[in-house]
Amino acid sequence: MALATRTNRQPSLTRTFWGSTVGKKTVMAVSGLIMIGYLVAHVMGNLKVFFGPGEFNAYGHWLRTMGEPVLHYEWGLWIARVVLLTAVIAHGVSAYQLSRRDIKARPTAYVHKRRRASYATRTMRWGGVIVALFIVWHILDLTTLTVNPNAQPGHPYENVVATFSTWYGNVIYIVAMLAVGLHIRHGFWSAAQTLGVGNARRERALKALAGGLALVLTAGFISVPVAVMTGVVS
Repeated sequence: MALATRTNRQPSLTRTFWGSTVGKKTVMAVSGLIMIGYLVAHVMGNLKVFFGPGEFNAYGHWLRTMGEPVLHYEWGLWIARVVLLTAVIAHGVSAYQLSRRDIKARPTAYVHKRRRASYATRTMRWGGVIVALFIVWHILDLTTLTVNPNAQPGHPYENVVATFSTWYGNVIYIVAMLAVGLHIRHGFWSAAQTLGVGNARRERALKALAGGLALVLTAGFISVPVAVMTGVVS
C-alpha cells in the first residue's frame, strides 16, 4: 500500500516548474537580472579608483563592514557572495540544460544559419564560458590574491594597479568585459521577453536599453585598466 502511494505521488510544484522549459528560462532570466544588478553596483564601486587610493581602499573596507552593527564583520559581504554564487550556478545550469534540450529537439544542424541571429546571440554560449573562466581568474587575482604577483593584502587600490600593470592582466580583463557586454546585450532583452515585459511595441526600446546598458557597463569596467595603462591611475 505504501509502495503504491509513493508510486502515485505527484511531482512537487518546484520540480514541475524546474523541469519545464518555461521554468528553466524563468530561472535563467531572474538569475541573469540579479547578476546585472551586481554588475551595476560593482562598476560604480570600481570607478572609485579614479578618486585615489584613500577613497577606493575605504570602499573596500566598507564592503566588509556593511550591515554593521546588525551584521558581524564581513557577514554582509558573504551574504552578497552567496546570493551571487547561487545566481551564477542557477544561470549556468539552466543555460546548459536548455542548450542540451534544444540540441535534442533538433538533432541535425540547420543547413543555413538564421539571418536574424545577431553576433551576440550566436556567441552567447562561448561568451558564457569565457565569463565563467574569468570569474575564477578574477577571484584568484583580486580576492584571494593567488595569481597577483605584487599583491598587498588589505590594499585594494594597490592590488588593482598591480593587476593592470601586467599585459596579461589587461588582456584577460578586457576580453572578458567585451564578452560580458555581448552577453548583457542579448541576455537583458531575452530576460524581458521571458518575464513577459517585452512586446512588439516595446521591442525597439528594450533593445536600445539593452545595448545602452551593455555599452555603459563595458566602458565603465574597461576604463579602469585603460587608466592604469595610460598612467591616469597609478
